[in-house]
Amino acid sequence: MPLFPLKRRRRQSKFAQKLKHLENFKYCNSLTSYSRRAAIEVKVGKIALGGSNPIRVQSMTTTDTMDTAATVAQTIRMVDAGCEYVRITAPSTKEAHNLKVIKEELSRQNVDVPLIADIHFTPNAAEVAAKIIEKVRVNPGNYADKKKFQSFEYTDEDYQEEIDRIREKFTPLVRICKANGTAMRIGTNHGSLSDRILSRFGDTPLGMVESALEFLRICEAEDFHDVVLSMKASNTRVMVQAYRLLVHKLAEEGMRPYPLHLGVTEAGEGEDGRIKSAVGIGTLLEDGLGDTVRVSLTEEPEFEAPVAIALVNRYNNRPSTSGIPALKEIPKNPFIYERRVTSSVENFGGDQVPRVMADLSATPLDEMKQLSSIGHHYLSATDKWVMTDLGADYVYLGSNSPQFMLPNGLKAVLDLNEWYQVSDNEDFYPLFNTENYEFDHQGLNFLSLNLDSDVLPGVVNLNTIIIIQTEQPNAMAAMRRFVFGLIEQGIKNPVMLWGSYNSLDYELMQLYSATDMGGLLIDGLGDGVMLSFTNKEQANATAFGILQAARTRMTKTEYISCPSCGRTLFDLQKTTAMIRQQTDHLKGVKIGIMGCIVNGPGEMADADYGYVGSGKGKITLYKGQEVVQRNIPSEGAVDELIELIKAHGDWIEPELVNL
Repeated sequence: MPLFPLKRRRRQSKFAQKLKHLENFKYCNSLTSYSRRAAIEVKVGKIALGGSNPIRVQSMTTTDTMDTAATVAQTIRMVDAGCEYVRITAPSTKEAHNLKVIKEELSRQNVDVPLIADIHFTPNAAEVAAKIIEKVRVNPGNYADKKKFQSFEYTDEDYQEEIDRIREKFTPLVRICKANGTAMRIGTNHGSLSDRILSRFGDTPLGMVESALEFLRICEAEDFHDVVLSMKASNTRVMVQAYRLLVHKLAEEGMRPYPLHLGVTEAGEGEDGRIKSAVGIGTLLEDGLGDTVRVSLTEEPEFEAPVAIALVNRYNNRPSTSGIPALKEIPKNPFIYERRVTSSVENFGGDQVPRVMADLSATPLDEMKQLSSIGHHYLSATDKWVMTDLGADYVYLGSNSPQFMLPNGLKAVLDLNEWYQVSDNEDFYPLFNTENYEFDHQGLNFLSLNLDSDVLPGVVNLNTIIIIQTEQPNAMAAMRRFVFGLIEQGIKNPVMLWGSYNSLDYELMQLYSATDMGGLLIDGLGDGVMLSFTNKEQANATAFGILQAARTRMTKTEYISCPSCGRTLFDLQKTTAMIRQQTDHLKGVKIGIMGCIVNGPGEMADADYGYVGSGKGKITLYKGQEVVQRNIPSEGAVDELIELIKAHGDWIEPELVNL
């Protein structure tokens, strides 16, 4: 079998073409009413998931597994925060054996929480752990394969030999789990697909799914069904597409509907990590997919459970019927990203990035400093405006005309009656409703539709941007159904998504809006976002954060940082903060910060630069997937990272930004 360098991204389009010829696009019960997918029940110790059980919440320890006291203490904090399962890394048999000690100490302290062993590369550790704790997680990308970033050409016979090799290595664990009543998660990670899978299926959702199915078929052959599946990625588009395709393929092959563990891997920290998690996880929850959730933040693990609980609780009393018209068929492929084809109207639609409109309609705009909340800052000393990377493109003012000239780069939208008073000003555009809409209006204009009561006019001017909103509990489904209707009718007007979250606190506003808007943007169904919220600065930042998390508009540095675990070789939270402090002005640059080689070059597959722990006090730097410097001392590694960014022309001096 000839060897040649692996070029992951170049292979994606070829394999994506395979997905265009599926017989149907079904992956959930309904796209118009909430209906949770019926998965089989899998017991993890005394706490079952799937079936009629609630969606379970879990997280993972960050302590050294050999430090029993620290691991137990952290586990208790996680349980107190709401974790129903706790995962602990077992990189070798030494840590696997110590799970018994940890479990006994937890029992001594009256803590009875199911434990999950996290396994990479070491089948013997998995086999030890499976006899001790309630569940093992294996990564099909590295359980039986070694990753060397090489590509091979396989004949069908060659590939079958590889499957037989995997079967021989994996079957002992399956039999141990079956004999001991131990559950298993087959957890595919986008960034750690094996060279074999990449060679045959590419760096695609299809490759992720097939990676898991190869192992699942072995489980089924052994009549072992206590299996949970996951398709994690740091790229929310890839993650969502892979989970959907997995459900589709399970049904296509006649397999059981195994429970799904949802998670966005390496989501990051703070607001960005929460928004990114909601975009990926929330999108799937909306369609009834998911039986257990883990939110991965670069923070202490007890901070993850409350975020997961907030996401999950939204569906506890979700009505199953909604009044949204049913779909006869899905008008676009849900397994690949294709942006809806729209007309280009000034800077809306077509190939242009989605726009952000700020809602300042509640108060008169009479001071320049009010625009600071939406990224436009007036400098009185120089009589100049400065727009940040999070400067809104448009501002909705309702019936309040501003008392000053707007800065360049910001346009205002006014209710029609108010617009008539300033219609000679090219910086202002009218907002129509269905009762006063003027089809023959020649310039850029906006049409507001409440999907709960309004009907789209029979004919819409091509210069019109349609703004949609709804009070439906199933907001994403209602807006998606409307946009699908436009596709079916061949209407190509751009669509702006408007969500109102004034009654919520900040965290829920972030999570809910990221779910509602992000789920549509992931599928290419939106050309702009407007969020109504009491704090305008938070609403504006969240809107840009959603666009970035959905990979539709990059306005700031993206950090793909793992949540840390017992394998981490440096202080991940401190280092992430240090790197962010010095690089957060690098718009659009993606930096991977990984605690160890397990979560290294694979997990940060989308990163432009990588900072990876390679030993105690040692760091390896990457440019894309290529190693640039190995085992450099951690004390100066951040400076070396900055020099690497400069050497490749991606560095901008902070003082030059926004000048």
